[in-house]
Order: sequence, then C-alpha cells, then structure tokens
Amino acid sequence: MGAAVVATMRSSPWPARRIMTFPDDSPESRTAIELARSLFLRDDNNYGCAESAMVALQELYGLPDAADSSAAMVLNGGVAYSGGVCGAISGAALAVGKLAGGRIADHRRAKRTARRLVQLVMAEFEDEFGSNNCSDLIDYDLTTQHDEFIESGVWKGTCMKQIEFAVARLHSLADPVIWDEMLRTLDVE
Repeated sequence: MGAAVVATMRSSPWPARRIMTFPDDSPESRTAIELARSLFLRDDNNYGCAESAMVALQELYGLPDAADSSAAMVLNGGVAYSGGVCGAISGAALAVGKLAGGRIADHRRAKRTARRLVQLVMAEFEDEFGSNNCSDLIDYDLTTQHDEFIESGVWKGTCMKQIEFAVARLHSLADPVIWDEMLRTLDVE
C-alpha cells in the first residue's frame, strides 16, 4: 500500500511541491469523503467546510473527540468569512496537527511535520483549483452574501469538491506505514 514519489521540486524552504499521491479511491478515502459529505451537505447547513474536513479526518485518524468540530467553527469561509485560506484546508490542517502531535513526541518536530504536510497539500490544492483563498474559489463575500451563496448551491458543488480533495489527499496518513514513509520522505528533523 505504498505511495507515489514526491515530485515537482521548487525553490522554497520545502523540498517538494507535491505530497505523496495516495490512492484516492481506497475504501478509507471513500469512507472519509462520505462522512465529510454527510456533514457538509446536511439540509440545516450545520457544518461548514472546515468542520466537515476536520471531523472526517479526525474520525479516520482515530483521534480522541473526533466528532468535536468546535475548533474549526470559525474557519469556514476562509476564517470568519474573511475569504482567506479555504476552510477545507484549515480544517484538514487542524486534524493533521492533532495527528502529528499524537504520533511525534517532540513538539517542535511534530509542528515542522504538520506544517510541511499542510504546505504540500496547499500547493496541490492551488494547482488544482487556482487558489487557496475562499474568496477566489467561490466569488462571494460571505460577510454580506451568505444567503445568496447558500441559495446559489455553489457550496454543494465547488466547496464539496474542495473538501473531498483535502480529505482524499490526507486520508492515508491514518495508516502508520504510510505515515512513516511520508516522514522518511519529508526528512523532518
């Protein structure tokens, strides 16, 4: 159940542009994506993009209090509807941080690992969608146009694809073998 090689080098403090490509059609990926979909596409719109991505990954990673989405509530719409970094990335980043913190005893190394993983996913996300910022991705100002945004259905298509992308890219980190392989590839000290 190995992963592909990290590719597409760039000049930055990060050694690679792409995270390992994990099998996105695995049962684990489908399970995580279906959980994210079930939360995000609820008729009551109770869970936003950040919450849905975070809970789906936390569940898959087997993290404590996995259903608790409270830390991600304010991240929807690019942090408090500001249009900043997409909530799918932010929510996924919270789950990756908790996973790294639970698996790596050295706090500094855990932080570096989580940052590296999220940077790589952000690069792939930008390559896929053209931006990491919510305002560029949905073309709505959620502070003033939230009702129009909901009525438009953009969130059901565009936002759901972004949540699925983030969850699919990070789901395999639940597997300790893939986690260890990724750590070796990243060579985070």
